[in-house]
Amino acid sequence: MAIGTGEKAESAKYYLGLDIGSVSLNTVVLDDNYGVLEEHYDYVYGKPFEVLLERLSSVLERYSPASIKGFTLTGTGGKLAASLIGGLFVNEIIAQATSAGRLYPDAKTVIEIGGEDSKLIVLDREPGEDHARLVDFEMNSICAAGTGSFLDQQARRIGVPIIHEFGEMALKSVNPPRIAGRCSVFAKSDMIHHQQIATPLHDIVAGLCFALARNFRSTVARSKEIKRPVIFAGGVAANKGMVRAFREVLDLNENELIIPVHHASMGAIGAVMYAHSNGLEMHHFKGLTELEAYLKNNATTFVSLPQLKESEALYNKEVRFRQNGGERIKVFLGIDVGSLSTNVVLIDEKHNVIARRYLPTAGKPLEAIQKGMTEIYDEVGEHVEVIGAGTTGSGRYLTGDFIGADTIQNEITAQATAAIDYDPTVDTIFEIGGQDSKYISIENGVVVDFEMNKVCAAGTGSFLEEQAEKLDIKIVEEFGSLALKSESPVKLGDRCTVFMESDLNSFMQNGAKNDNLVGGLAYSIVYNYLQKVVADRRVGNKIFFQGGVTNNKAVVAAFEQVTGKKITIPPHFDVTGAIGAAILAQKAMAPGQKTTFKGFAIRNAKYEISRFVCQSCTNHCEIRKVNIAGEKKSLFYGGRCERYEIDSRKKSSNNIPNLFRKRIEMLMGDFKETDTGKKHTIGIPRALMVFYQQFPFWRTFFEELGFRVVISR
Repeated sequence: MAIGTGEKAESAKYYLGLDIGSVSLNTVVLDDNYGVLEEHYDYVYGKPFEVLLERLSSVLERYSPASIKGFTLTGTGGKLAASLIGGLFVNEIIAQATSAGRLYPDAKTVIEIGGEDSKLIVLDREPGEDHARLVDFEMNSICAAGTGSFLDQQARRIGVPIIHEFGEMALKSVNPPRIAGRCSVFAKSDMIHHQQIATPLHDIVAGLCFALARNFRSTVARSKEIKRPVIFAGGVAANKGMVRAFREVLDLNENELIIPVHHASMGAIGAVMYAHSNGLEMHHFKGLTELEAYLKNNATTFVSLPQLKESEALYNKEVRFRQNGGERIKVFLGIDVGSLSTNVVLIDEKHNVIARRYLPTAGKPLEAIQKGMTEIYDEVGEHVEVIGAGTTGSGRYLTGDFIGADTIQNEITAQATAAIDYDPTVDTIFEIGGQDSKYISIENGVVVDFEMNKVCAAGTGSFLEEQAEKLDIKIVEEFGSLALKSESPVKLGDRCTVFMESDLNSFMQNGAKNDNLVGGLAYSIVYNYLQKVVADRRVGNKIFFQGGVTNNKAVVAAFEQVTGKKITIPPHFDVTGAIGAAILAQKAMAPGQKTTFKGFAIRNAKYEISRFVCQSCTNHCEIRKVNIAGEKKSLFYGGRCERYEIDSRKKSSNNIPNLFRKRIEMLMGDFKETDTGKKHTIGIPRALMVFYQQFPFWRTFFEELGFRVVISR
């Protein structure tokens, strides 16, 4: 609410609160009783101080500087802004906790979700106090999952306005589908899959809200107890779909989840409250002169990286198929099913590639397998005899059972096998696919160390696809050649792929050319990979670069520039996992052993897929159950831990007891957690040796000393 200029008497006391975040600037004008006279929410679009200047200029048209008696700032840009325009900077955790604790004194927990960060704040009120105080807090890591940017990006993908329609649509959903919330980019795969199977848009939108709520619970709140009532603040609290998701995920009723009237401005309000209630000097407003000078003299200067130079590494995808008269060629089949691509390969006994296919998985692994098998059969099927088959990749168990594989191998073993077979002197493998990346260290033809990316798309092919999409650049046809033409690639760092959008916007607004941005992105994926996957591990001198991203010559050039070492691209670099699986199948076959491969007829097999949610842990994975016509055993896929995939392969349980449960029973003995009235309590964490090996000792020790013993949940 704005009040006319005539009502702003010089004697009036007004307080100005500013919360300068990565996505928005929140501004409030308060009276002596913390009443909100004005509230403004402005998107900063990568230019927070330009927006700050505009907003302050507007506010000062209605309030004279002399009437503003208190001036506070908070948020990521608050400290720098305070040095330019005056005012007192207040930490954003303290600001959020203060406004929540004073406006809602009975609140126990605050969930605050903004554009690029999220916070869990624990409050408590001592007897006799009129407000709650900060007790503990947690914040998100440098990842967009669990933040407003997660929802923003997904909303843009499906063309739903985040402000007006997103929340309302989510409320229409009755059964929201499971969508990955661990990474914004990985969520895209689930969304595409649900769109392909005609899942209603309102269900997908609701699924995204629940994904964010579950992610917040598991990665920010973690083991902390969320006590009620709970305040939901931040810009995301305006989303009704998120309000519903938190109520259901945290099992809260309407009275237990409070949405403040000024939910987006709780930080700005809290900064004023904290300074005023603690008698802190809120420095007078210095004016806009220094801010204007800062904007004029601090035009963005690009930190440039060295120009990329195209690598001399050779690309070879030659297929060597020659008919052997009327005799069928004995071959081995390898299939690598990943989250984004499915690779099918046939090799002969000398490991020459006879046929190959690189296909999109598109959330339908069985369809991709059948398509690849059909195309390969049409090409060479009548001239070959498959005498061994192997599978690898994230879908290896499903694929292995589906085709009747002789061996099922993990991705590290398969990738390393293909590389070592081509060159036994290889000592390092960089492998980057669509949604995962691997580092493998080899000594004397043996894997001695390896690492894979965590649940983060930075440093994977999806990272480049996302950024190319934002720049309207075709990832296959244009990206590599454009990056190699870059004269001054900009330094973008190694941030989350979603947050990188802010950096790209800032560079574009300041005149950076597309080729320099693309060159910077090629460097960025390399820095992400080296820092987050390789870390401090050894990088040798014979480096193989494998996986679909190897097609991008700019990334190869960036690897050579950053490591200072030559990169080797092995033949069929994009299907080396499938080649390795085929080689391992050959090695697994004893002389005269008959293959279990079901034959190319599997390409026409009929099957039905049903779904259920696994309740064995808090992940609640959606499992797909596959029933193949004519076969009794069901196949499973879709879980994070492969529980059903592995269980379905067991021939018989033989009534083996659960020894883990037995051990816990023995450790606990007759222990029961009761309130015995003893004055002092000792807590023992349910972790490591203190519990899993020594609990009987420590329990007895403390109980004999007269303590009450409790253990963590």
